[in-house]
Amino acid sequence: MRVDVQAAGICGADTGTVRNPAPATGFPVTPGHEVAGVVAEVGPDVAGWAVGERVTVGWFGGSCGHCRACRTGDVVHCPEREVPGLAYPGGWATTITVPATTLARIPDGLSPADASVFGCAGVTTFNALRHSGAGPGDLVAVLGIGGLGHLAIRFAAAMGFETVAIGRGAEKRALAAELGARHYIDAGHHHPGAALTALGGARLILSTASSTKPLTELTDGLTPHGQLTVVGFDGTPLQLPLGKLVMGARTIAGHLTGSPADTEQAMRFAATTGVRPMVETAPLEDAQHALKTQQEGKARFRMVLIPDA
Repeated sequence: MRVDVQAAGICGADTGTVRNPAPATGFPVTPGHEVAGVVAEVGPDVAGWAVGERVTVGWFGGSCGHCRACRTGDVVHCPEREVPGLAYPGGWATTITVPATTLARIPDGLSPADASVFGCAGVTTFNALRHSGAGPGDLVAVLGIGGLGHLAIRFAAAMGFETVAIGRGAEKRALAAELGARHYIDAGHHHPGAALTALGGARLILSTASSTKPLTELTDGLTPHGQLTVVGFDGTPLQLPLGKLVMGARTIAGHLTGSPADTEQAMRFAATTGVRPMVETAPLEDAQHALKTQQEGKARFRMVLIPDA
């Protein structure tokens, strides 16, 4: 399938792609796995797709189709999975060629810039929340108000959770409320675990920040049977007394992303509830500057490249 690109998001993982001294595809490298566009060509053996359809291509860029994970529908955990920008040229371009199995249809009401973000950041946070076991009315905390965190807060509020945003700085309180959080915890002035306990304890803490350091004390704020789900990390080992988990039947889970079917569900949910990412757009030719803006944490909150802008 060939897709004409209308928007391509910059994900934190793209930094690793750009810095990789020996990419699998060789040089030059074309990053990009948050792509929205229009089907331009359909392969001769492909059924069910038509030229002109609006689609996204996300982190999932293909799988073997025959392993246990694939045969049970868990395609993102295929040991031979592919990622656009790593296995083949990605979406920071005017066109991208991908397997038909990677496509997700964009519903009416989502712009290309918004839809592109759902291919990775959107589906990641959406899935992490809906598969957590938390239900409407449960206290759910989101650590970090950034590219992933701001979307997680919006999704959590739209799903009916009593949403808590955890960040640093009093100036983020208004932003947290704007995103839909009912409570804000300034981790620079309060112990977040104790603050969550004072609110009754969290059924779920979703960590979107790229730092492992706060997680140990955060687990103090989980209710019995509560879960810490991690989607952002820095590679630092997590040090945690196991008694905290065992005595409270608490769990820690990692979460990767989602399939194209998951992405479609995330986009339909967003189209229905009004959840949208906060994006800044830049012309494709300014990709280097846009990447720097994202890396320096100056974007609010996702940078999206627009060809022919």
